[in-house]
Amino acid sequence: METTSVANEIEDKVTAPAETPEVGAAASTRKSEGRPQRRNDQRRNDRREREVEQDEFEERTIVVNRSTKVVKGGKNFSFSALIAVGDKKGRVGLGFGKANEVSDAIRKGGEHARKNLMAVPTRGTTITHAVEARFCAAKVLIKPASQGTGVIAGGGMRAVLELAGIQDVLAKSLGSSNQSNVVKATFEALKMLRTRDEMLEKRDIHAF
Repeated sequence: METTSVANEIEDKVTAPAETPEVGAAASTRKSEGRPQRRNDQRRNDRREREVEQDEFEERTIVVNRSTKVVKGGKNFSFSALIAVGDKKGRVGLGFGKANEVSDAIRKGGEHARKNLMAVPTRGTTITHAVEARFCAAKVLIKPASQGTGVIAGGGMRAVLELAGIQDVLAKSLGSSNQSNVVKATFEALKMLRTRDEMLEKRDIHAF
């Protein structure tokens, strides 16, 4: 009888399932499954934030140029794009992109423009004061206008002023008609704008 009971105890120990390792393996599996899920959620949130930030800016293509390089096997084409972006709230930027495809050149130009944003001081719906600037052979004159006048400008100048959020302004190109140079001259003019306080400080006048 004693021999039989001992044999039964040994058999029970051998056939009993090992529960602890299975529980530990299941827990580690759940942990490993949770980590990638958290990383994926973080990536989605980052992507949404970038999309929201990009949606704040409107993008305008100023000019797209094509260049050709003759090689031994034929011709290689490349494209360059001048892009302006703005949020219509006083921030505007200009960027240049170059690639073998038009879409890639525009994308690179937009990314470059977003990295070169600048603030444009305004007074209501117009600019603070008249300004004149030059870039190469291009020369532009920009003057403030009364409310309801609208944006009196053409070509790339109009696009830049609208992206900056200026609703009433008088602008004119006085030199070269090259759109790239005219737009760059427009940006030079916007950089010269000053607020009322800055102008008073420059003249050493204290406002009351």
